[in-house]
Amino acid sequence: MVATALPSAAREAMERLNGEAEGLHIWLRTQANAPAQRSWFEDSGIEAGGRVAPGRVGANQMKATAHRWRWREIGPYLDRIADIARTADVSPIEFADRQQFLLINPGLGGRLQVASTIRCAISIYNPGDVAPVHRHSPNASRTILSENGGYTTIEGERCEATRGDLILTPNGTWHDHGNDGATPVVWADVLDFPLMEFLDCVWIDEAFPGERDGNARAQKPLLGAGYSDRLYGAGGILPGFISHRRGIGHETTPVFHYRGSQIRGALDAMRGEVSDPYEGITLRFVNPATGAPVFPTLDYSAQLLRPGEATGWKRETANGFYIVLEGNGTTEIGGSSFNWQENDLFVVPNFLWRRHISRGPGDAVLYLCSDRPLLEKIGQYRAQGRTAAGEVVQLAE
Repeated sequence: MVATALPSAAREAMERLNGEAEGLHIWLRTQANAPAQRSWFEDSGIEAGGRVAPGRVGANQMKATAHRWRWREIGPYLDRIADIARTADVSPIEFADRQQFLLINPGLGGRLQVASTIRCAISIYNPGDVAPVHRHSPNASRTILSENGGYTTIEGERCEATRGDLILTPNGTWHDHGNDGATPVVWADVLDFPLMEFLDCVWIDEAFPGERDGNARAQKPLLGAGYSDRLYGAGGILPGFISHRRGIGHETTPVFHYRGSQIRGALDAMRGEVSDPYEGITLRFVNPATGAPVFPTLDYSAQLLRPGEATGWKRETANGFYIVLEGNGTTEIGGSSFNWQENDLFVVPNFLWRRHISRGPGDAVLYLCSDRPLLEKIGQYRAQGRTAAGEVVQLAE
């Protein structure tokens, strides 16, 4: 697939915004990086399967740095992107998958990524916007940041979302998403795109073979809302009459939708327990068929810090990317201190010491995406902690 450029007026308006946003370490998407190759199962010839990807490509190895993106600084740009989309010299459906900005780690020389293996894009969808049905090699998720969460249809399952929901689109699953509500939808897309790009196996397929629903670019929801929850929502019980593989990906979860209310309820139910000294109260999202992480490359979890709670110092060989769902506090990373509040985002690069401190009168809730599963698979995951006396202890080796 070759990405098409935006028409001139919309592109120029976006580039003007990019100039204004300089210094905030975001890039307002004017043209997507085209995949470097076509999907292998569609190619039948012996010619090269694609072309060199345009965009920002780093020539040398660089090191990610700890960084926080303040929502009060970057959030307003979403409204301005949405305004451009509403008046652009291109139809809203064509503009829909470009209404976003990507976070840029200051240490990675302009690359469109927050860590060596993780990309994050913040997207906004106006009422009526629909992104066309597609599938791709990167594993992806979206964390809903607005009260109206729109919907994502994945392999025939319609996931209607609200704030705090986590929706997973494993590699090789057909999905489309949009907003059929009355107010804009905002979410954070997190993907293992940089890893796939490095391995030269990024592909995107839009030739959906199934039945479409009204709009010619969206799949028909055949399984209905709540399918994942009906089959896998009871802990310790696994359906035995179906295949747990959905899409063409390997070792990915069959559960696509975690509701924010259920996540918060589960954290609340554990708030009286003795917490992990380095993490607080946590829960992980796992593949219910195997107990493994939801993706072979990325791990997702939610974390509760009670009022005034401070974790111990920890460092690990995995990168961690955090989204603040509730509360406010501070995370100290490698000698730097980052205060955070609702909807702020921050990254803890691999093997930097860090600790979290909850500073508000109420709870703090953080969502974490980590590349720990990848590091474990190649035998490179290690973690250390510090005791109150300053002694370094091995947590995983």
